[in-house]
Amino acid sequence: MQTAYTVLILLTLVGVSRLLARLIPLPLPLVQIAAGALLAWPTLGLHVALDPELFLFLFLPPLLFSDGWRMPKRDLWRYRGPILTMAVGLVIFTVIGAGYFIHWLLPSIPLPVAFALAAVLSPTDAVAVSAIAQDRLPAPIMRMLQGEALMNDASGLVTFKFALAAAITGVFSLTDASLTFVLVACGGLAVGVVLSWLVGRFRSWMITRGWDDPATHVVFMLLLPFAAYVLAERLEVSGILSAVAAGMMQSWVDLLPRQTSTRLLNRSVWTLLEFAFNGLIFLLLGLQLPDIITAVTHHEVTLWPTLLWRCLDVLAIFVVLAVLRYVWVRSVWRLMVQVRRWRGRGDGSLELSARSSLLLTVGGVRGAVTLAGTLSVPMLIAAGVEFPERDLLIFIAAGVILLSLVSASVCLPLLLRGLVSEPDLRLKREVRDAWKRTAQAAIQTLENEQIPGATGEADAAQAVLATEVKSRIMSEYRHRLEIFNDTAEAQALAFQMDQLEKRMRINALRAQRLELYSLHRHRLIGDDVLRIVLAELDLNEANLGVVK
Repeated sequence: MQTAYTVLILLTLVGVSRLLARLIPLPLPLVQIAAGALLAWPTLGLHVALDPELFLFLFLPPLLFSDGWRMPKRDLWRYRGPILTMAVGLVIFTVIGAGYFIHWLLPSIPLPVAFALAAVLSPTDAVAVSAIAQDRLPAPIMRMLQGEALMNDASGLVTFKFALAAAITGVFSLTDASLTFVLVACGGLAVGVVLSWLVGRFRSWMITRGWDDPATHVVFMLLLPFAAYVLAERLEVSGILSAVAAGMMQSWVDLLPRQTSTRLLNRSVWTLLEFAFNGLIFLLLGLQLPDIITAVTHHEVTLWPTLLWRCLDVLAIFVVLAVLRYVWVRSVWRLMVQVRRWRGRGDGSLELSARSSLLLTVGGVRGAVTLAGTLSVPMLIAAGVEFPERDLLIFIAAGVILLSLVSASVCLPLLLRGLVSEPDLRLKREVRDAWKRTAQAAIQTLENEQIPGATGEADAAQAVLATEVKSRIMSEYRHRLEIFNDTAEAQALAFQMDQLEKRMRINALRAQRLELYSLHRHRLIGDDVLRIVLAELDLNEANLGVVK
């Protein structure tokens, strides 16, 4: 029962921390880390022992799957050059540069272990950056950070596993490792894509037979990342890349007909799951902080001087990581611009200002994946042989996460000051065009709709009724088209009418809801009726959007 109580306490704290973040001017991850540390204070004394393998299996597959699912694929392809250089090249550059620096700074950490630590410090967290920037980052920079975070989760953790294996076995060959890396990466991607496609086909087959219960399909989606991860690991390929590939493939496969209710439920469930898992990871980091500090200082005679020196080591490593990132971004970007000019494609679209370079540097916040990877380091190398400096590795990783969150919280608002966040005009134009085309297609379909012939009195009444319904629906679509009229005056008038109509509809829906509550309170309807009608009213209000 103690485990169940602990889980319930942590989940409650995840929800409370979201409310506290609205009152406290701090990013949500920092609030959750502080809450976890407070909960682990000796007075409260909540202690959670983590199994590294269970932690890695429980948290990473769904988070990576969700990242792959949500990533805008077209933008990923559009910025593929910068994203690949940061997600692969920067990871290797960081592993080599930071690895040697960590080994030089802390000789007690063997070089392969230092490489493993540098590799697990490479993945970034775009969700934390978005929470700090509050949607004020320019769209291209945010897309690059999202694409980098998606891909360097995989590249960093795969590199981490190779370095960890070298640290445990003491054997490393660059040629063998490079070939194995390619095979493991390609195998993981293939497993994820194939399994996700098969699940999609199976769901399509279920739907054709009328088995379209949304809850059943959502359960399959929840199990898919774990299945992709486990199957890939059993085949000795990358389970991490398999989970990412499964998510990316599922974003296409999930576009099945007759699945509107399933997609609505699926999005809600995954939003909840992602929020809960990210929150739990940062809470667990806070809960582990006292134990991490105790473990890293328990061999020393004095606590505070030792802790101060360890904090300075963490600060030095963080500064080196930031410098390496800035140098890579600036130098590789200039090289890409030169290459485009040599190829006669120097149109200036890839020019990167100093402020943008700093935004990309500070935006490299470390988060959940770094912590999950570090905590997955095994306790022992062999029977009776402890992993070298495991406690120090976790302390450094936790310190870098905290410093990256704090520096982003301080520096991003300063860098964004005076920067007008330009709207994504291309996205707005495409959304507007999509609405126009879909409305025109609906009107055309309705115009071609055959009305039953009037052969009798009943058929005549049916034809009149069909004509009235058809006219009503077509008028709604024509009104929708008026919103996208090219003239500014017509757009403004249509917008005012649209907002007025939304307010009236929302007021009517809220009156319906109050009446529904009254009926239920007076026992005139049952819980099942309340649930069905209330869900429909909530969906209608959600479809109306935000009224300005």
